[in-house]
Amino acid sequence: MKHILLVLFFTLTLFGNTMHFSVSAVDEENQTIQIESPQKLDVGVSGFVVHHITPQHASILNNVAVVSYDEQTHRALLKMSPFTILRNNALPSGKWKVQKGDTVELAFAYSRGLLIAPSEEIYHNISKAVAIEWVHPDIFATILSFKGHPTPLKSDFEAMFIGTNTGLLYIFLDQKLYTLDMQTFKILAINDVPFKQTKAKLPFYSRIPKIEAAWFGEGSDEMKSYEPHYYELLATYNPTNKTLYEAIKKHQYTEILKKFTLGNEK
Repeated sequence: MKHILLVLFFTLTLFGNTMHFSVSAVDEENQTIQIESPQKLDVGVSGFVVHHITPQHASILNNVAVVSYDEQTHRALLKMSPFTILRNNALPSGKWKVQKGDTVELAFAYSRGLLIAPSEEIYHNISKAVAIEWVHPDIFATILSFKGHPTPLKSDFEAMFIGTNTGLLYIFLDQKLYTLDMQTFKILAINDVPFKQTKAKLPFYSRIPKIEAAWFGEGSDEMKSYEPHYYELLATYNPTNKTLYEAIKKHQYTEILKKFTLGNEK
């Protein structure tokens, strides 16, 4: 057990710091930008672009997410999308565009994480092993209850990010811990965590006794089983991840396997 905790501590604390880069090229037509990084950037890492109006004033222009990284040129391609987290319709917005020299901040809020675990024991064992500021799942359960979603959706995790500045999501499934970017839902790391699961609290461990359900709509149905739901969520947004594919294949979730696009590499 001690060895497991040390491995998790060493591996997962690598996600803690915000990274700063300068925009090296802009493609407005495809809404992409390029940055140069000496270290490999994982696909799915999110952040935003900051435009400096004056030395003392700056504005966030767009969300960004890494879509590719070239290890030979050390260049990363980032996809831009509208920045809506701080939207206020009562205030004017600038018309600045992203340009070369603007600042990209990646891995924002990666110092805070949410852990989805099937039991209290597994939750506490993992949360003790990872040096991160944990946001308790009770808060996420409260968000779900407010929205009437006893079955969590990706949009619920996005609401969690906006409401709590929690950048990382950890999901325990069948002795593996999946680390995801809370906004993009892309898998950043998969670690072996051989904790045995004997039962599962639905939709995840929290101290909230019941998550209220809405009358209708996606997410309003009660979750029937822990693993299938989260495997399906992961597969939907990570259809080329081989490790995830093999994990789901082992459980023979045939319908979920159809979401993958691995081609002949299966």
